[in-house]
Amino acid sequence: MSQATASASAAEPPRNPADWKATEIARPAGVPSQLISFAIGDDQYGVDIMAVREIKGWSEITHLPKQPDYVRGVLNLRGVIVPIIDLRCRFGQGLTEATALHIVIIVQAGTRSVGLLADRVLDIVSLDASQIQPVPRIARGARVDFLSGLATVDNAMIAVIDLPNLLALQVADDGENSGAEPKPAVSAQRR
Repeated sequence: MSQATASASAAEPPRNPADWKATEIARPAGVPSQLISFAIGDDQYGVDIMAVREIKGWSEITHLPKQPDYVRGVLNLRGVIVPIIDLRCRFGQGLTEATALHIVIIVQAGTRSVGLLADRVLDIVSLDASQIQPVPRIARGARVDFLSGLATVDNAMIAVIDLPNLLALQVADDGENSGAEPKPAVSAQRR
């Protein structure tokens, strides 16, 4: 092999699939390489594609008593009971008037499957770690704990959802329980 060929092949991406995993491992932890982007009104959000199990149209759900407003109810998905989170409500923008045009993104967060109610799916977005910026923290208690970062893709800003935080904390509404520690959100598995 000539020296010119050796240096040219060193600049090419690895062709062996086993080498591809090595380049993925070098990626910083917690930074998704691809997102499913979706809309809530005019705002764009994204969730790590590796957490998405399926995307389905809106269908009737079973409402549960004494749940936070953002927990719209549960859906029986092939024998698995999945709670449905209204993201518009969770982000403090009021309840979604769900129609057949809305979608539910089923995600796996740890051991739980959860449905995220959104307006529409936009695209699959590939990201580089340099495209994700931290979320500015302007005020204490601001509802930005649900976001892990902001990505700028093709002049559009996508707010990247932090699923563990989205599902772990219940934000006090209208000052209720102000100053108290956040309560755990409803669990997908009831005892």
